[in-house]
Amino acid sequence: MKRILFVALAGLFTFGGVYGLAASLNLTSDGLGAATQVVAGCQAGTLTATYTSSYSASTPGYTVPTVTVTGLASTCYSKAYRITLTGAGNASLGEATGTTPASGTSFAATFSPAVSATSITGVSIVISG
Repeated sequence: MKRILFVALAGLFTFGGVYGLAASLNLTSDGLGAATQVVAGCQAGTLTATYTSSYSASTPGYTVPTVTVTGLASTCYSKAYRITLTGAGNASLGEATGTTPASGTSFAATFSPAVSATSITGVSIVISG
C-alpha cells in the first residue's frame, strides 16, 4: 500500500511540476516558447524579387551579385530584412541582410560573394521588426 501511495505522489509531483513550468511559458513576437502566436506581416501586397546575372571570369560563369525587391509598402519602411538565395534541396547559397529604406517602393541587396546563377532555384525574403 505504501508503494502505491509513493508512486501516486511521485507522479502527482512530477505532473504538477511539468504543468507549472509549461504554464509559465509565454510567447510574444519577440521571444520563443512552447505556445503559438500569430504575427501579422507588415504588408498585404506581394513583394517581387528580381536579379540580373553578370559574367565572372573568376567563378567562371554567371553570378548574381544583387537582388532588387519591388512592391515595398510604407508599413515595411525601416525594418530589418534577410534575403536568401537557395539551390537544390532548398540549401542556402547566400544571404544578404540590411534595413529596408525609409521611403520608396524598392531596394537592392548585395550578395558578397556573388552567388553562381546556375545554382539558384529560389529566393526567400523575410522582413521583420
